[in-house]
This record gives sequence, structure tokens and C-alpha cells, in this order.
Amino acid sequence: MTSVRTTIHVCTTCRLGDEPLEPKEARSGARLYRELSQRRVHEGFEIIPVECLSVCKRPVTIGFSAPGKWSYIYGDFPPERSAETILAAAQLYADAPDGLIPWRERPDAIKRGVVARVPPALPYAREAAE
Repeated sequence: MTSVRTTIHVCTTCRLGDEPLEPKEARSGARLYRELSQRRVHEGFEIIPVECLSVCKRPVTIGFSAPGKWSYIYGDFPPERSAETILAAAQLYADAPDGLIPWRERPDAIKRGVVARVPPALPYAREAAE
């Protein structure tokens, strides 16, 4: 396990289907955030609620990020059945020095759910290229 802290972002405003806008805490994204937050997670992880990840056509959406690593955005998570898959994938992400999880090791929901892969911030990207 790397000593770099891994952040799991959870879009709390995501809604599945015809879910009502209010109350916000009843939305699918907020429910997934609660599911993840109630789990015992490694101290190297931080679960952060975010207002919107702008992937409204692929709810429920999460992201992984860490300093010096590629970031990922994933969608299509059922809120009550995804916590273990997300935490297992977050561990794979944390263990990967650059954040790139080998395709064969990814859980199926992660393979199907990938929305975007974002390169590390510039100082890290420049150092890696040199």
C-alpha cells in the first residue's frame, strides 16, 4: 500500500430514473455516500461528498484521485449494492503507483463504468515525462 492518500469522490446529487429532486439526502448519490461512509475503510482513504461530477447521464457517479496519480471517474453504480466493489477498486487504485489499474484486475462494474481518465496535475506529469 502506498502512503499517498486516496480520495473517493461521491456525487451526492446523482439521481436514478425519476427520483424526486427533494429531499436531496434521499437521492441515489447521497445514499451511496452514506453506504460508503458507514464502511470501515483503510486510514489511507478519504470519502468526500461532492455536489456534482457532471455525469448526469451515468448516475450514480464516483471518482478516485490522489496526488501524482491519474484520476478516474466512474458511473452507473446502484447505491445499495456498490460499496464493496468501489472500495475494492479504490484499493487497487491506491496500490497502483500511477493510479492506472491494470484492465484484467478491475472489477467488472469498474470496467463497464469508466467515464474518464484524467492525467495527473502538471508538476507531476512534467516530472514523469522527463
